[in-house]
Amino acid sequence: MSLGNLLSAEQIIPEMKATERWPAIVELIDLLVQLGKIKAEDRDSILGSLKQREETMSTGIGFGIAIPHCSSDRIDNVVAAFGRSSSGIEFDALDNAPVKFVVLFIVPKNQFQTHLRTLASIAKFLNDRATRDRLASAKSTEEILAIFQSSGPK
Repeated sequence: MSLGNLLSAEQIIPEMKATERWPAIVELIDLLVQLGKIKAEDRDSILGSLKQREETMSTGIGFGIAIPHCSSDRIDNVVAAFGRSSSGIEFDALDNAPVKFVVLFIVPKNQFQTHLRTLASIAKFLNDRATRDRLASAKSTEEILAIFQSSGPK
């Protein structure tokens, strides 16, 4: 499952306001609630699952990338959002570097294989330095979305 399949232009924040991990996650979740991808009454439950996952180990994987994720019985399909920060977000990443790209996704409960495949696909995609450079210099949400759609499995 590639990001090109999971994201629309509305699910991309080209310049995040948040400067720290938890506000960044909240910013992306609130976007998904605003777009109707997550029901407002499920927001706190999903945030709780994300927080529990982050407390186990930061999803800041290095190279300026964070992939906060969880599973939830409150959704029926994989839901995702992407945020970019040119100034960087303090995410307690494994390499202690600020995070510039945050891919948040939530998978329906009991879809373990989908969860692993989605996580692996996103990590592999963002592991490519040229891809990160293109995302960093993209001028619009549409340009960011086109990068996601031009790469990875369709």
